[in-house]
Amino acid sequence: MLRNLLNLQIPRSVFRLPNACKSTIDLSKVPQLREDDLEETFVRGSGPGGQAVNKTSNCVVLRHKPTKIIVKCHIHRSLSQNRKEAREILTGKLDNFINGELSIENQRKMLEKQKSKESDRRRRKLQELKQKWKEREQEQE
Repeated sequence: MLRNLLNLQIPRSVFRLPNACKSTIDLSKVPQLREDDLEETFVRGSGPGGQAVNKTSNCVVLRHKPTKIIVKCHIHRSLSQNRKEAREILTGKLDNFINGELSIENQRKMLEKQKSKESDRRRRKLQELKQKWKEREQEQE
């Protein structure tokens, strides 16, 4: 009985939402980094921190060979954290470069824009209702 329930095929169209009510970010088009395409170098950092920062090579410079996009990351003191951070930054830049309007950053901006438009509309509607109420109160006096 349980096997029959697990093998039940439900059409995917049941779970799809129309594009008009889309309120989530589509992560399916995010590019995947391949280690073969990356050239990673470690250079000495600079900035505040004095001698400890200037002596250690914990600044990561990542170069994506096919697109020639270069990312330099020296946010953390740790080399491993800087490597992770540089890859995240490079993924975001590649996403913007490849996907353009459909990139995660642009999708977030569009969602924020929709939310701000909706909040503006609600605020204007509330102001109109208050103004109408005030006019009715003044007429009754």
